[in-house]
Amino acid sequence: MPPEYRVEPLGASHDRAGFSCGVAELDRYIQQQAGQDLKRKLAAVFVLTADSREIAGFYTLSASSILAAALPPDLANRLPRFPLPVTLLGRMGVVRSKQGFGFGQFLLFHALERAWRGSHEIGCWAVIVDAKAGARDFYLKHSFRPFPAEPDRLFLLMNEIEKMFRI
Repeated sequence: MPPEYRVEPLGASHDRAGFSCGVAELDRYIQQQAGQDLKRKLAAVFVLTADSREIAGFYTLSASSILAAALPPDLANRLPRFPLPVTLLGRMGVVRSKQGFGFGQFLLFHALERAWRGSHEIGCWAVIVDAKAGARDFYLKHSFRPFPAEPDRLFLLMNEIEKMFRI
């Protein structure tokens, strides 16, 4: 990642209208809905930028929960039956001109590290993602596991994420 890039919370200076990743749902989200989700505290929206204006990529994080019964039996059998706290990596996209240069992987690891750091303050058992078309293999490559009944819903345990970032 070029050193001039940084991740910051979405703000008024960011050019949301100029963002296009090629996935209409993600483009529409950052252009039209992200600001409202931020104001309503429905999602934390973070952007990758070099100049605090142009958005090279973005991701969102939200609190969520899952039931152990939805997990693979090897995990479900060892967990309580009440809802488990998780962090939802809700949306993530990289502008077309930056695709294929590692920006997506950088954003994923940034989001995972942010979730891991947050888990020190608020309980979080895993990070989950609902993979959009074509993105499932990307998450599988980064150690996410599918939910048995929902193969496009994936999870990565917080204790596995911790191993990535513990110094």
